Amino acid sequence: MTTTGRVSFVGAGPGAADLITLRGARRIAEADVVVWAPSAVEAECVREHAREGADLVDFSRVTAEEITDLYRRAAAARLKVVRLHAGDAATGGGVQEQHDLCQRLGLEVEVVPGVSVVAAAAARIGREITLTEASSAVFLAPEGSEGVREFAALQTTMAATVSGARTGQFVEQLLEGGYTAETPVVVAYKVSQADELVVHTTVGELEAVVKQHKLYRPTLFLVGAAVKAAPARRQSATAAAADEPARTARPTRWSRRVASRIATRADEPVPAPAVPVAPATSAEPNPAWNAVEELQQSVRKQAEESTQKPKPKLTVVAAATPKPPTVQASTSNPPKRRSTARKPKRAN
Repeated sequence: MTTTGRVSFVGAGPGAADLITLRGARRIAEADVVVWAPSAVEAECVREHAREGADLVDFSRVTAEEITDLYRRAAAARLKVVRLHAGDAATGGGVQEQHDLCQRLGLEVEVVPGVSVVAAAAARIGREITLTEASSAVFLAPEGSEGVREFAALQTTMAATVSGARTGQFVEQLLEGGYTAETPVVVAYKVSQADELVVHTTVGELEAVVKQHKLYRPTLFLVGAAVKAAPARRQSATAAAADEPARTARPTRWSRRVASRIATRADEPVPAPAVPVAPATSAEPNPAWNAVEELQQSVRKQAEESTQKPKPKLTVVAAATPKPPTVQASTSNPPKRRSTARKPKRAN
């Protein structure tokens, strides 16, 4: 049993509830408190994994002092706290400052990586963002946008998260750095979520596309030749296969030997399985997601068995002023005191 609390900084992935690691889902299921920002992490991700009775703290509605007070309470009461971050918690989101603060408070701290928004966007368009002559990719945080011009001069694949209101300035820096107006750009907004938007455009048309779709919040832009849209397929794979002449492979000595062994084994009776296996159906859920659900149920069961008394609801408030100790009167019979009055003398 730990002598202190634990704070886990968990990367929640790009947004979809099933794009979180098994370790991240386990940490949320174990947590007494989950700190998250609804504007950055979908509520479905929290509802899917958090246990019943866990305290949910909206990060956007508390101050830095209240978060620090929450960490202190976690250390004193040995609570398990999860701080959810969009994308990958190991590559941004102000984790380092919070990590060092928790260590100074004596808490057990860990960082659980997640699927980054850049990786999700590259997977969405089916492109390898490093598959170019210059095989390095540059990732820019919003606060590092002043270096766009310098990074553009490298002519590599650039991934930058920029506010929609600053798209014009971003385009100017790209052109001044060396990108041409025809350089491919991918606009990726809320990738993997229900209302995601992924658009292929160019540097010259980027500002107009952002205004057309009314993207005012921070949006991911992938810039470079590696993100050029794949050529459209002219015909289906079935039609292409029908046009090709049928070809048969020439059997080798090894293949003939294997074929004879397979034919020999096919004549042997097959023993019945010890445990009947139910046939798979198309309606069966995803096996990986079943593993996550089983993991959550086991963690919740362990938490219920180990907890004898329900934990009180935690509210993030300012530290209360300590009350002076009170003295409780004793309920036992007080000892009899000897009277100091002198008895009168008896007359003779």
